[in-house]
Amino acid sequence: MKQGEPLGPFGVMGGYMQPQGHLQVMMNYIDFGLNEQEALDAPRWQWMGGKKIEIEPGFGPAVIEDLRRRGHEVTVKEDFTSFGRGQMIMRQKNGSLAGATEPRADGTVAAW
Repeated sequence: MKQGEPLGPFGVMGGYMQPQGHLQVMMNYIDFGLNEQEALDAPRWQWMGGKKIEIEPGFGPAVIEDLRRRGHEVTVKEDFTSFGRGQMIMRQKNGSLAGATEPRADGTVAAW
């Protein structure tokens, strides 16, 4: 919802990653201004407890080093299946709908 109007549905599946994935996708979409597809495609991180985090390789070495300097135990996971899978449909300002699915999922966007 935005100003009382529905924008559309989205979801990230993935057990305990689900709320973390929802937060990251919405931050990408709202705070960072990414479009629907970019918001889902962006690399994700996962808090595992304490200072342990797992991240996808898309963050790059500078981010990994910075996290380690701050005392985090960082594991870069090549297997992306634990980072959730999401899809999204959002109403655009002109009333049209934009759909997105991500490479972590086996979905597709179809229109008619």
